[in-house]
Amino acid sequence: MNKKLVALSGGAALVLALSGCGGGDDGEKKANDWAKSVCDEVQPQLKKIQGANASIRSASEEQDTKKLQQTDSQAFQQISESYAALARAVQKAGPPPVDNGKQTQKQAVKELKATSGAYKDLQTTVDKLETSDKSKFAEGLNGVAGELKKLSTSGDKALQQLQAGEVGTAMSKQPGCQKPKTGATSAT
Repeated sequence: MNKKLVALSGGAALVLALSGCGGGDDGEKKANDWAKSVCDEVQPQLKKIQGANASIRSASEEQDTKKLQQTDSQAFQQISESYAALARAVQKAGPPPVDNGKQTQKQAVKELKATSGAYKDLQTTVDKLETSDKSKFAEGLNGVAGELKKLSTSGDKALQQLQAGEVGTAMSKQPGCQKPKTGATSAT
C-alpha cells in the first residue's frame, strides 16, 4: 500500500548534494573551515532522514491503516525537523567563501526551509487521511506519493552552488558531508 512512498528517499538527495566535488586551490583553508562548520551538522541529520525513510519502507506492507498513518506521519515530522536543522547549520556557518557567497547561503537556507515546510505539509496531509476506509486511505496515500515525487525531484540549485569549486571539494573531504554508509537513501 505504501510502496510509492519510497520516493521519499529522493528528497534526501537534496541534502546529499552537499557531498559533491569541485576544483581549485585558492582559499582552500577558508573553504575547508567553512565546509567543516556545515558538515559537522549534516551527518546526524542525514542519518535521521535515512531512519525515517527506513521506517516508511518497513511499514510499506502494513495492513493496519492507523499504524501506517502514524509511521508515515512520524517519518515526515522527523524529515521536516532534519531539513530545518540543516537550514540552521548553513545559516550558522555564514556565507561560503565564494563569489556571491551571501546569496548562495541565502538561497540554500531558503530551499532547505522550504523542503522542511513541504515535509511538514505532507505530515499534515497524512494526519488528515481517513483510515476507516482502506480504499480512500490508499487513494490519499497515492496523492501523498505524488507530492513526494515532486518534492524529491524539486530543484536543488542553491545546494549545487554550495558544492561548486573549492567549497565543494572541501565539503567532499569532510566525513560529515559524506553519504552515510547504511545505503538507505537509494530512490526507486
